Amino acid sequence: MKEQILTYLQENGKSTINELAASLQMAGAKKFPLLIKEISKMESRRELRFNDNGELSLRKSQEKPEQLTVQGIFRANKAGFGFLFVDDNEEDMFIGRHDVGHAIDGDKVEVVIKKPADRLKGTAAEARVVRIVDHALKTVVGKFVLDDEKPQYAGYIQSKNQKIQQKIYIKKEPVVLDGTEIIKVAIDKYPVRGHDYFVGSVRDIVGHQGDVGIDVLEVLESMDIVSEFPEDVMAEAKAVPDAPSDKDLVGRVDLRKEITFTIDGADAKDLDDAVHIKRLANGHFELGVHIADVSYYVREGSALNREAVARGTSVYVTDRVVPMLPERLSNGICSLNPNVDRLTQSAIMEINPQGKVVHYQICQSVINTTYRMTYSDVNEMLAGNQELLDKYEAIVESVQDMATLHEILEAMRERRGALNFDTSEAKIIVNDKGIPVDIVVRSRGMAERMIESFMLAANECVAEHFATKDLPFIYRIHEEPKAEKLQKFIDYASVFGVQIQGTASKITQSALQDFMAKIEGKPGSEVLSMMLLRSMQQARYSEHNHGHYGLAANYYTHFTSPIRRYPDLLVHRMIREYDKAATPEKQEHFAAVVPELANSSSQLERRAIDAERVVEAMKKAEYMEAHVGETFEGVISSVVKFGLFVELPNTIEGLIHVTTLPEFYHYNERTMSLQGEKSGKVFKVGQPICIKLTRADKETGDIDFAYLPSDYDVIEKVTQSDRKARRPRSTKASDKSGHSKKPPTKDKPFQRSFDKKNAKNSRKKR
Repeated sequence: MKEQILTYLQENGKSTINELAASLQMAGAKKFPLLIKEISKMESRRELRFNDNGELSLRKSQEKPEQLTVQGIFRANKAGFGFLFVDDNEEDMFIGRHDVGHAIDGDKVEVVIKKPADRLKGTAAEARVVRIVDHALKTVVGKFVLDDEKPQYAGYIQSKNQKIQQKIYIKKEPVVLDGTEIIKVAIDKYPVRGHDYFVGSVRDIVGHQGDVGIDVLEVLESMDIVSEFPEDVMAEAKAVPDAPSDKDLVGRVDLRKEITFTIDGADAKDLDDAVHIKRLANGHFELGVHIADVSYYVREGSALNREAVARGTSVYVTDRVVPMLPERLSNGICSLNPNVDRLTQSAIMEINPQGKVVHYQICQSVINTTYRMTYSDVNEMLAGNQELLDKYEAIVESVQDMATLHEILEAMRERRGALNFDTSEAKIIVNDKGIPVDIVVRSRGMAERMIESFMLAANECVAEHFATKDLPFIYRIHEEPKAEKLQKFIDYASVFGVQIQGTASKITQSALQDFMAKIEGKPGSEVLSMMLLRSMQQARYSEHNHGHYGLAANYYTHFTSPIRRYPDLLVHRMIREYDKAATPEKQEHFAAVVPELANSSSQLERRAIDAERVVEAMKKAEYMEAHVGETFEGVISSVVKFGLFVELPNTIEGLIHVTTLPEFYHYNERTMSLQGEKSGKVFKVGQPICIKLTRADKETGDIDFAYLPSDYDVIEKVTQSDRKARRPRSTKASDKSGHSKKPPTKDKPFQRSFDKKNAKNSRKKR
């Protein structure tokens, strides 16, 4: 077909699509779409061009770009511009709104570089999209709107995805839609020149507007995070027995006589880890970390395993969880419920008073837990609650020993340079209709931190075991921060009067620890902590062991949560298979499958974090809708040229746009501050401020504040030389770049506290 199109245009010079279709006998209902598809491909390859009259012609040879092209993933901003992500070792390239073409967020695209990066000026390379290699957007979820603007379609959908600029029209279907539906559509046609909209066909009716929880379901479905399991997966789950048999126990280490118990949130149902502890005669501790042996029931090649790979992780948002595995497994035979036999994999470690593991055993085991403890009860026991001490007398000594060992392990990690980002985390409380009624800050007591310490120890122990054996394995890695990002943070910290020892290219974790110790308890400390965290790289899974920078660990993996994370399940499978015999065939098999599984697990983890972020923003905005007009006290969390972001004590954040301020404000990029031209009033990060809520939009997640004068205001004298240095200036409160009021981000989530909270995710138990 391509050759026919080229031949026709070479002979005729130019042609309308209809003339071309008629000449090539491609005008029929079946053939015409194929012609359009081929023309679209040829245009994206810059082999064809459309003139202003919509006529096709060949591009002249001298018009073909001679520049080298680069392929990567396009990350869109809702303002229309975007960035090209090539890989973790390359800086992203900026793509202006007029250079995006018809690329959509997530598309694999090919670009030519318009302008190289300038490291001296700190500017990114600029690029232009010349070809869409592969569309990432296959399905879209949104509210169906009846519309007769294009009578050939039933209407269009309004998607929550603000990065989709064009309308998505729906083909007329046998099923009648009345305009109340939330539907999921499969994309059949993408926007191209002369066809600036999507066309889709209905794949599923997710629900109806007004249904309880439909807002969260719409977000999840739009990211292809689905609750229902396929029939073959459920059939396999139903076939799993309710209890292990004697045959299942053969070859396992019997730990049923140990005083073993679980410690989880009060509402937890999937109890995947248990612990035991003993003081040894030599003064060391024996710590046993016992993890549900999920891989015993989820075998490679099974439907259960296929689905677990596709999901990658359980997803936890406000009032619900979308599990990686069916509840029959996660809440049944794989849950370490009290007083029943359960199959586990155990890391039994002998730890000396300096926190070093001197001996260990990693084994298949069977346990029978004594108690199902909650974080709150254990915290109360450690605080001296006599009623609970009497009730759980059998484990009082164990709990006290655990607290002692936790302090030893925490001190050990601190000595080696582990960074502790204990940032505030919101807990959104909703009623039975899914409406948020309160937002509070989660608290983490000794019990939570204690279990976290033990999970970290087990993860490190297992990772070191396989690294030293040089067997194919999957690691959880966190690489050193990039010098450019770290330099920006060092420069910014100096504005606060805090110096950091070392340089961006050579800085130790100890130097960053010292910095965090200096700012602890001071105004803006949480903001500075968060900025340091954002300068770090993102933790991910890999077949290569690069260590874990944030934890200052040479070896790290995820072993402790196979119910809700696929890499942990994979680690358990490798432990079992290598225990039988680490044959060359097994090593070759795992060496082949681990890289792809590591990559997909990392991507699916990011998808889960994205879903959590979107739902959290939506629910926070929904909560604040009832408080429009009220006044609050907050802290300035970020200052940009178009305004300042303010965070309330309950972690809710909103924007004060510069256009709402009472005078012209100058932005100082070095100090990241705004200063009033006449008054000298200054807004800086970490500064307390009084504000009024003016708008909260659940659909977009946006929250807007207005500044209120107060005793918190800071005024600095404006000199004549300052005024001269600032000229010429832009028009009042304008954003010259034309960007939206929120900063242009690449929309790449960061690992909020590396893997401390992933060791024992405090959000997972509702």
